[in-house]
Amino acid sequence: MGVTYKSVPKKNPGNQTEPAKYYAQVVSSGEMTLRDLAKQISLISTVSTADTMAVLENLLTVIPMAMADGKIVRLGEFGSYSLTVKSDGTATAAELSVNQIKKRSVKFRAGKIFMKAINDIDFKKI
Repeated sequence: MGVTYKSVPKKNPGNQTEPAKYYAQVVSSGEMTLRDLAKQISLISTVSTADTMAVLENLLTVIPMAMADGKIVRLGEFGSYSLTVKSDGTATAAELSVNQIKKRSVKFRAGKIFMKAINDIDFKKI
């Protein structure tokens, strides 16, 4: 099985008069919930769905807590999570305060084994 994609026309935002170019866009085949993930993990391990669910639920608590302490959370070959922010600019460093922070985001950087699995995915045009 492969990931399906479609051609999507996009205009150049810097020059709207140029003809659109076509770019690949992944077409989702559905979703996998946290419970679905726990069930799949339990099928290939000796851990029950309930135990897996408990660990995953606790990750949802522990990871944000660590990032709130300013830490990068490294999960081995799975990857790492870190906090990023977007802020308004100021003329001087002294003028920059917490009031200029407008958006918080989480950056995920995939580990080597995770990226190898992603790079091995096949694609099919629809």
